[in-house]
Amino acid sequence: MKRRRFITHTSQLVIGAGLLHACGSSANQEGQEDEAMADTMASGGDLFFKISLAQWSLHKALFAKEIDNLDFARIARQDFDVDGVEYVNQFFKDKAQDNTYLSEMKKIAMDNGVQNVLIMIDGEGGLGNGNETERMKAVDNHHKWVDAAHFLGCHAIRVNAYGEGASEEVAAQAVKSLSELGDYAAQAGISVIVENHGGFSSNGQWLSGVMKEVGKANVGTLPDFGNFCIVRSQDEEGKWTCTEEYDRYKGVMELMPFAKGVSAKTNDFDASGNDTRTDYMKMMKIVKDAGYTGFVGIEYEGSTTPEMEGIRLTKELLMKVGKTLS
Repeated sequence: MKRRRFITHTSQLVIGAGLLHACGSSANQEGQEDEAMADTMASGGDLFFKISLAQWSLHKALFAKEIDNLDFARIARQDFDVDGVEYVNQFFKDKAQDNTYLSEMKKIAMDNGVQNVLIMIDGEGGLGNGNETERMKAVDNHHKWVDAAHFLGCHAIRVNAYGEGASEEVAAQAVKSLSELGDYAAQAGISVIVENHGGFSSNGQWLSGVMKEVGKANVGTLPDFGNFCIVRSQDEEGKWTCTEEYDRYKGVMELMPFAKGVSAKTNDFDASGNDTRTDYMKMMKIVKDAGYTGFVGIEYEGSTTPEMEGIRLTKELLMKVGKTLS
C-alpha cells in the first residue's frame, strides 16, 4: 500500500472509530439522561418544591390496624418514593414522651432516607378557647408534642385554633395561645403552624389576621387546599354537608405569606388524573408566586379511590403541575 493511501485509510479508520466512540458516548449519555429523568420522576426532583406524605392519607388503613405507625416512613419511601413524612399524633398519641418509641420512629425514617417534617396535633384542646383554664391547659398539652417534634427532628407541629364565641373573641384567645406556645417552641427551634381546619380558621382573612397579631417568626400557617368549609349542617339522616365555604384560592393566597408547610388535599380524580375540586395548576401557581420552596404534603382524603392509589395519583398530579411551573 502506498504511503498516501495508507495515511488516508488510517485516517478513515481513526475518524470512523471516533464516530463510533461519539455515537457510543451519545447513546450512553442519552441512557444516563433517561435514567436521571426516571429518577427525577420517581423522587420529585427538579421541582420548585419538595414532596412529603401526610399520614392522614393512610388513616383508613391505620385505624383498621392494617398498618402501624411504625410502618409509615418505610411505606412513604418504598411505595411512593417521597422525601418527607408528616405524622398525625392520633396514631401514636400515648407515645409523645416515650423516647424509646420515638427513637424507633426516628431510626426507621433515617434508614429509609426520609425527613421527619412535622406532627399534626389533634385532641389536645382548642387554642382559641374562651375559658382561661381550658385555654392554658390546651397550651400546656401541646408542650410534649413540641418536645417530641424536636426529638424526631421535625421542624414544626400543626395545631388547631378553634374555640367557641364570636370571631373576635376566638381570635384574641388564639393570638394569646399561639404567642405563648410559640415562645415555648422557639426554645427547641420548632415552629407552630395553624391549618385552615374548619370554623373561623377556614376563613383566610381571619387566620391571616391572627398571624399578623402574633407576629412571631416561628408561628405560621399550613395552607390546606381543601379545608375551607366554614359552616357544616347535618340533615335528618345525619349526613353532614358544607353550607358555607370560603374561596379556596383566595384563602390560600392569604395564608401563603405565613406558610411553613403546604397540604395538597385531594379527594376525587377525573380521567386525566386531575383533582375534581381543586385546579392544581392555579393553586400551585399561587404557592410558587409566594416564593415557597418547602415541602408540599400529599393528603389524599377521597373515598372512591383506594388510599394507595389516591396517594399515587396525587403525587403524579403534583409532579405534572410542578414540572410545568418549575
